[in-house]
Amino acid sequence: MIGKIVTLAAVAAGGVMLSKKMKKNRDSGTSTIEDSIEVNVPISTAYNQWTQFEDFPKFMKGVIEVRQLDDTHVHWRAEIGGKEEQWDAEITEQIPDTRIAWRSTSGAKNEGIVKFYKISDSVTRIVLQMDYGPKGFVEEVGDALGIVKMRASGDLKRFKDFIENRGHETGEWRGSVPQH
Repeated sequence: MIGKIVTLAAVAAGGVMLSKKMKKNRDSGTSTIEDSIEVNVPISTAYNQWTQFEDFPKFMKGVIEVRQLDDTHVHWRAEIGGKEEQWDAEITEQIPDTRIAWRSTSGAKNEGIVKFYKISDSVTRIVLQMDYGPKGFVEEVGDALGIVKMRASGDLKRFKDFIENRGHETGEWRGSVPQH
């Protein structure tokens, strides 16, 4: 079960890791991960690829399947610690080339935002922030050991490799979802 939520937030981009931190909010029982990376593709290419949720298994460790149910709902299947887990998430805000925010609607509690920043015409910084609530002893231990943070960082690096090696996105969705 270690790292279940990490795969949800999962993954952006490429280049150099700019910042990485994790903090625990003891009052709410949630942890926060913040991480960023630079990818050597234009902002629209990085953003467009991030909107292709069904491609996440190609670069997110442990993700078996992601199904886009409609413009704002996504169903996840992942293998965590040898056991298959499933959960649903809702896109709560989406602004092309700027940000995508989500929250879980079933399964373990998690929410987050991924932001896109134009560094140059061919370089994009992707910033991931995710709050999650580890459940059970195994996830608490994994959280304390920093396994979730390492998974998020690895997913970001795999996204970077994926999009830079392709040089272009596999698809795009340029619609907006107003914040709610």
